[in-house]
Amino acid sequence: MFEAAKVGRTVSKADFKAQRDELRTQLLEVQRTLRDSHIPVIVIVAGVEAAGKGEVVNRLNEWLDTRGMQTFAFWDFSDEERERPRYWRFWRTLPPRGEIAILFGGWYLAPIEQRFRGECDDAALDAELARIVDFERSLTHDGALVVKFWFHLSEQDQKTRLKELSRDDRSRWKMLPKKSKFSEQYQLFEYVAERIIRQSDRGIAPWYLIEAEDKRYRDLTVGKTLLQAIRARLQQPLPTEPPATADPLDLPESASAQITLLDQLDLSQTLARDDYKEALKHYQREINELAWTAYSKQRTTVLVFEGVDAGGKGGAIRRLTHALDARLYRTIPIAAPTDEEKAHHYLWRFWRHLPRAGNIIIYDRSWYGRVLVERVEGYASEAEWRRAYTEINDFEEQLVENGSILLKFWLHVSEDEQLRRFQDRENTPYKQYKITDEDWRNREKWPLYKVAVNEMVARTSTEYAPWTLVEGDDKPFARIKVLKTVCDRLRAALNDDSSPIPGRGIARCGYQSGDGEH
Repeated sequence: MFEAAKVGRTVSKADFKAQRDELRTQLLEVQRTLRDSHIPVIVIVAGVEAAGKGEVVNRLNEWLDTRGMQTFAFWDFSDEERERPRYWRFWRTLPPRGEIAILFGGWYLAPIEQRFRGECDDAALDAELARIVDFERSLTHDGALVVKFWFHLSEQDQKTRLKELSRDDRSRWKMLPKKSKFSEQYQLFEYVAERIIRQSDRGIAPWYLIEAEDKRYRDLTVGKTLLQAIRARLQQPLPTEPPATADPLDLPESASAQITLLDQLDLSQTLARDDYKEALKHYQREINELAWTAYSKQRTTVLVFEGVDAGGKGGAIRRLTHALDARLYRTIPIAAPTDEEKAHHYLWRFWRHLPRAGNIIIYDRSWYGRVLVERVEGYASEAEWRRAYTEINDFEEQLVENGSILLKFWLHVSEDEQLRRFQDRENTPYKQYKITDEDWRNREKWPLYKVAVNEMVARTSTEYAPWTLVEGDDKPFARIKVLKTVCDRLRAALNDDSSPIPGRGIARCGYQSGDGEH
């Protein structure tokens, strides 16, 4: 694979100067056009040591308008990054639509280094590469342009370049022991790099191999390639892939008349007032103890509350938070996305709120809006909400892999009970803020929401993140079911020594190694 990047291409100083100014002008023009688009551009800069990756990025910062771009380096994990899923650090750096982000190594850096050092095998590396491909597919389907550069040198050229750099005080950071090992085992590094490139090279996010021996040729090639990639993306619609085959879960147009999971719920269940008070006191006391235990063990808890309007989410959340120390939790109410949130992938606003290890986050509505309200109301296209099931499952899998305890609740009431609660809100002054015209409009689409919920549960209730359906016509019964479920799941997870813990080794390339180095 890399022979094409070792042929000795060069550009004379005169030719470089002749092409440089025109290329820079064109790059600035296309960057101005990009600002008015809905396209974020993500540039991955990777390659062998001493290939001049830093010099190339400095050149791009010189040629482009830095007001529309940012550069990020991913060296050792910080404490706050180590306490969250690994991809949290990447989601934070994703550019808004119309801007450019340059990532040193990006999500490829840790897998490369860990596989090279023997901290994971090829099977673990392949598993991480599959996740990377899914991640990049999700970004490109959302409109992003992902441009990946791999800079390569021959073994002899690398040795020569490293020798030169060793005499340059400004480059001594590159000569740290863990970096010099790459030159000592050039063939192994090349093997790892070739495996990574072959398995992650896709038409929607291709790799560009750049011969880096001649600096002028290298810089011009990168500038021209980036220019061409952005121009092509501006002129083309969103990248697509062949449609999936028919799915047995796909429902016909008449699905609104079909029996769903929600129809199977026994909404007549109740709990006596005295039993409710006793159970409430018991479970709130236990939740408080479990929350502090989770904090001491650095286990994050993520709670998701979804449900029909007036289904009792707020009341259940209040009974839960009443048992918690306010320093341990944060509640995130999810409404219509802000302009900043609209400028990013829909999952971005949920990744950004993930707490540090040991804390609790409660989402009052969540990422499931993509397959519920956005689906029913037409805010998301069919292609967007259909692929969201896979994206959501992957997101939740990463949370659990990192040691998070994830609980998802759907609170349901009958149509008659919802109507009674709507009317009660309208007639009670201090509850009137809870009822809006939108609530009444949503009620008219009850059959459509019922089908959407059924498919949501069927596709996203997984072994690692199951749904709990809560019968909510009787508020005391629903609240105790939520509290009991939280207690049971927390207790089981905290007593399971096999569960992953943030900062401890996980059998997948790219995650934190035991010593915390990357």
